[in-house]
Amino acid sequence: MLQFLLGLSDRQAVEAGRCRIDFKYAMAMELDDPGFHHSVLADFRDRLAEDCRADRLLDLALARLEEAGLVRERTTQRTDSTHVLAAVRDLTRLELITEAVRAALEEVAGTSPHLLDELVDEDWGRRYGRPVRLGKNPTKPMTRILATKNDAVRLLEHLYRHGTGCTSGPRVQALRQIRVQNYHRDAAGHLRWRIAEKEGGPGLPPSSRAVVSPYGTTARLPGTDTSSAGRGSPLT
Repeated sequence: MLQFLLGLSDRQAVEAGRCRIDFKYAMAMELDDPGFHHSVLADFRDRLAEDCRADRLLDLALARLEEAGLVRERTTQRTDSTHVLAAVRDLTRLELITEAVRAALEEVAGTSPHLLDELVDEDWGRRYGRPVRLGKNPTKPMTRILATKNDAVRLLEHLYRHGTGCTSGPRVQALRQIRVQNYHRDAAGHLRWRIAEKEGGPGLPPSSRAVVSPYGTTARLPGTDTSSAGRGSPLT
């Protein structure tokens, strides 16, 4: 929970658990506890996904909420987590495509790290080494848009060259969808940043179908207008 709330990678979360007193207090750890290896977090998520354990954990949480008077019987309780995730991860379009590249790199690094040896360099480390937070007015936005496009194309082409098995991961597939959603090919075959049709561009997908998170392609923003088109600003 702390990792998700603070937007930390597995390595960053483990480092915080080793160094930060508030993390140690939350996890009932001794101050001199050396912590654990970051792979433990991935193993925990895998175990949680087995045998409906996540559903049992949700049932337990709902029972505790009911005891505390926060939910009531015989009423409708919304438990659609995709809305919660989408609301927390409300990214600009530039942040979205950048985070999608980072998420795909993390996925490949966890399954086939050798595939990144000939691709990732120090510049990639600076761009994708931590969760993306650029804000509404990042510096040199068009330069970032071009660089991220080139990185996304290079990564996907690199993985496809090594076989379809390298591209089957959910985050790699999310990157492919998000790349198509935000870039189009012009008459000369070059990838260009999409803008709204009303601004003379090729158009954006309807907001009811637009992917808003590389961690869940079915996530949608709460209150989405299913009849409206995506926002047209290059950065929104």
